[in-house]
Amino acid sequence: MNDYPFGFDLGLGSILVVVVVFAILVVLASTIKIVPQGYNYTVENFGRYVRTLTPGLNLIMPFVERIGHKMNMMEQVLDVPTQEVITRDNASVAADGVAFYQILDASSAAYEVSNLQYAVLNLVMTNLRSVMGSMDLDDLLSNRDTISERILRVVDQAAHGWGIKITRIEIKDINPPKNLVDSMARQMMAEREKRAEILEAEGARNAKILRAEGEKQSQILEAEGKREAAFREAEARERLAEAEAKATQLVSDAIAAGDVQAINYFVAQKYTEALAKLASAPNQRVVLMPLEASSLIGSIGGIAELARASFADAPAAPAGRPAAPPRKGGASVPQAGVVFPRPDA
Repeated sequence: MNDYPFGFDLGLGSILVVVVVFAILVVLASTIKIVPQGYNYTVENFGRYVRTLTPGLNLIMPFVERIGHKMNMMEQVLDVPTQEVITRDNASVAADGVAFYQILDASSAAYEVSNLQYAVLNLVMTNLRSVMGSMDLDDLLSNRDTISERILRVVDQAAHGWGIKITRIEIKDINPPKNLVDSMARQMMAEREKRAEILEAEGARNAKILRAEGEKQSQILEAEGKREAAFREAEARERLAEAEAKATQLVSDAIAAGDVQAINYFVAQKYTEALAKLASAPNQRVVLMPLEASSLIGSIGGIAELARASFADAPAAPAGRPAAPPRKGGASVPQAGVVFPRPDA
């Protein structure tokens, strides 16, 4: 007979309690699903997709429904490996890049394509070779943005049915062969030298044009200056001629009025001018004039009488020839001629 009649019953009850608690925990674990932010879970009912669980606390039917795929809804990046591409002008280049995509529909990404990343990667690689192979090398090296845009448009359209969005495709490197790079460097150097020579020639041409324009303007200004000077000189001569004509008219009027001193003034003026020109001749040091010096002195006396008559300072004296001043010792000035020594004799 057992000393603990209730021991067996207590032990069996504890096991049952533990089993029940474990079963409840299993049921709760299979019923309650917590989806982290940035993920979506697909739910399958006996292998058939029924719905998608969004981030947060979710409940499913235990033993009937289960989690099918855990899809990352954040933007992801794929590294495109280096590809050998033959361009349209038969140049071989190596190119690589990166692709960015984001899942928009978890059910389509999970059930419409197998191995989503591998499919996207191969789609980008094939279109990369196709787009770059349809371009020349020069366009290929200078139009990376155009290449990326074309590849993005084609790949995004092809992957639309998979529930994903291709956000960006970037070309990282395009590496032509070394000999082709050397040829391109020589070509670039030749182009730069040609542009330098063209710029130098254009500079020399512009300099010559500017110098010619400057000389032209200088000649124009010089000609205008000469024309203005000639005009001024002609105007001065005209004014002088008018003054001389007016003086001659005045003398003529005085002569017509019977004033003999006017004749003396006119003759003395011309006589003095001729004497000044003759005395300033550079070809001789002594000027011998077969003239009477007293005539000039008489003419000067006539000028004085005419001036007094004009200003009414005193009555005009009768015209006459004053006697020559006596020389020292009682001798008079010779009348045959007058000799004027040059100042520089």
